[in-house]
Amino acid sequence: MKKTTLWIVAAVAGLVLLGLGYGVGWIAGVTGVGRTVPIEELSERERAFAERMQSVDLVGHFTIGNISGLEEVEGVSRDKNPERYEIASVSKLEGKGDRWRFDVRVVYMTVDVTLPVVVPIVWAGDTPMVSITDFSIPGLGEQFGARVLFYDERYAGTWDHGPYGGLMYGVIEPAGGGE
Repeated sequence: MKKTTLWIVAAVAGLVLLGLGYGVGWIAGVTGVGRTVPIEELSERERAFAERMQSVDLVGHFTIGNISGLEEVEGVSRDKNPERYEIASVSKLEGKGDRWRFDVRVVYMTVDVTLPVVVPIVWAGDTPMVSITDFSIPGLGEQFGARVLFYDERYAGTWDHGPYGGLMYGVIEPAGGGE
């Protein structure tokens, strides 16, 4: 093989490896597989939230403001549709921003999926709130929006997904407590 050809092959291989490295880093950032902040380095309110949200279930209901187009989905109504979020853990991620990873099983309507969901958390004093706008959740879709706060043994908020939206509310209980 000529020296020039060998150099070109090496350069292309280097670019491919660089691209793969970038791709893996991008996927880790998007999916939240990144490094978590050690619990001892969290502020008091962050530590309280992380500890509170270990092995818990959010059990409640959601409303749908406009069910047009959902009439054929069995059991769906405007008011009081059951929902369940089984949270294994919640961890703050390293890096800029207040990004947290929820390792969660989501169950509502026809959805039943387990995945890591990385969301920004904003704080109202000692009260954490998920705050997302035009958000994508791998496996569930795009155009999610929500403001959901966690206080004592309860959660409550608003949600939207494309043309649908409503309220959501319920209790935070130990995992498996309501089954």
